[in-house]
Amino acid sequence: MNIEFEGEIWFWRGPAPWYFVTVPAELSSDLKGVSGFVTYGWGMIPVRVRIGKTVWETSLFPKDGRYLVPLKTTVRQAEKLSEHDIVLIKLEVLSAVSGNL
Repeated sequence: MNIEFEGEIWFWRGPAPWYFVTVPAELSSDLKGVSGFVTYGWGMIPVRVRIGKTVWETSLFPKDGRYLVPLKTTVRQAEKLSEHDIVLIKLEVLSAVSGNL
């Protein structure tokens, strides 16, 4: 499964601060439909992400009926991104068994 969307980078100031982009509601619903086949626990969905020229593997976090894409510091630095920037995200859902779905 491959999806593409634009979203705003936001900062979570919790005990372990991190930057995220929220997957739109309709696409989150589509992801929830495949989550039972690919999640490795806690509703996390393994994905390959592309922003600009940077590609990495991570997992989507479920939150309030939607999914969050975590943005590593190295990604934000490589693409010169900061809080409130709008980014184009390409996601490829990965299967724990085959490496992709």
